[in-house]
Amino acid sequence: MNRLDAMNLFVRVADLGSFAAVANQLGVARSVVTRQIAALEEHLGVKLMVRTTRRLTLTSAGASYLDKCRTILDLVESAEADVMEARLTPRGNLRISLPLSYGLKRIAPLLPAFLKTYPEISLALDFTDRQINLIDEGVDLSIRIAPRLDPGDVARKLGESRLIAVASPDYLARHGRPAHPSELTAHGCLGYSARTQNRPLAFLIDGRMENIHVPFRLQANNGDALMEAAAQGLGITVQPDFIANAYLASGAVEPILEGFAPPPLGIHAMLPSNRYLPHRVRVLIDFLAKGLAAPA
Repeated sequence: MNRLDAMNLFVRVADLGSFAAVANQLGVARSVVTRQIAALEEHLGVKLMVRTTRRLTLTSAGASYLDKCRTILDLVESAEADVMEARLTPRGNLRISLPLSYGLKRIAPLLPAFLKTYPEISLALDFTDRQINLIDEGVDLSIRIAPRLDPGDVARKLGESRLIAVASPDYLARHGRPAHPSELTAHGCLGYSARTQNRPLAFLIDGRMENIHVPFRLQANNGDALMEAAAQGLGITVQPDFIANAYLASGAVEPILEGFAPPPLGIHAMLPSNRYLPHRVRVLIDFLAKGLAAPA
């Protein structure tokens, strides 16, 4: 096994955390992968991984070597891709993870034109609001809407979305219009949460972000369901503009607490951190960035 192959195998094992998983990917016996990693450790003269009954853990030398391996392998793939892409048409399958509401409203309408532009690319779409591990789940690209990213995330920002607090005219007529976020504790609120516990609502108060803890009459992990409940007078909800705009335009809901709106959410194209960006992924990101910059 040459040096680059050994590095690539080590990165695979580190990413998957299992000799058996890598062996299954490569279609070889687990003992083959084990021997090759042992040979690499012998060549380097250091222990790269510690094996327990449940998992593999990198040593400090292994973690340092992993970072350098990624850099070297990315440079090699980049060098080859730059030469090849000038003469190749983007092709291949892309698996994409999309948040449900935003994916349906803003991304899905752009994709037929993308497939017509790049007829040798095929797409597999997974609509979910769950935050996924791209490497573990074999996803090439995911769209994440969040106020901030985690350290180490690899992403390209595609745009922003405003959060808007809204309620129906009927609800406001019956319960009054809150003038300050602190007054929400006396109102019926509808909250976004993928878990059972309440997640606080965040507002910009006197230049600082503050969390307002309120009991939710209804909570769901889908903003469209919450917006529909708000339009029918059930309570107040805070939703991104791509969900709220149609309801605002129809008069089904009205904006409230406009002077306390939090900073916009970033819309990010999230990428796996373990490899060079393939040409087909790059053209998709460029296409989405251009399409999302146009008025909805």
